[in-house]
Amino acid sequence: MPEGERELDELEQLDPELEERRRAALAVVRTWGDPVLKTAASPVTEFDERLAAEAERMVELMHGALGVGLAATQLGVLHRMLVFQATPDGPAAALVNPEVEWSSAERESMFEGCLSLPGVMVEVERPLKVLVSGCDQHGERLRIEAAGLEARVLQHEIDHLDGVLILDRTSIEQRREALAVLRGEPAPGGNGAGPAPESA
Repeated sequence: MPEGERELDELEQLDPELEERRRAALAVVRTWGDPVLKTAASPVTEFDERLAAEAERMVELMHGALGVGLAATQLGVLHRMLVFQATPDGPAAALVNPEVEWSSAERESMFEGCLSLPGVMVEVERPLKVLVSGCDQHGERLRIEAAGLEARVLQHEIDHLDGVLILDRTSIEQRREALAVLRGEPAPGGNGAGPAPESA
């Protein structure tokens, strides 16, 4: 992830249009301190044109923000829908009422960023593989067997729908440093901060 961040920073400096698009997308994403980020979302019960349009808008915002995932709660909408695209060449997809049915005993720690926690990256340990069920935006049932980055993105976004942030899943030390960054204070150890272009 860190290597990709440097490349992305360079790309943003070279492309003002991309940078402006990202700024506009991030302007509508709720950030740390907004109580909606700590609120659990309600299940979706109506699969209509409004929901499909919302899913399309979320994908556009995710792409604009250069993220790999986005939860409805990050836009202040308290229902259980997320969008994700773990790889640049893979399709973007919406997942409604997602539930983790199974997770592997094998776990992996990686640094994660979050569009709602600008400037912060913390180490989070998660199951390496998950089986997630839910529906698409039209109500069609889905089951996704995910591993690696895709599994991590899905778990990150489902956490958002449960009112859980990466700050809740990291060490006390990294949480303290991240909170200092979010408050605009000097980080005690210099860790837990940095650009998070792959944030979700």
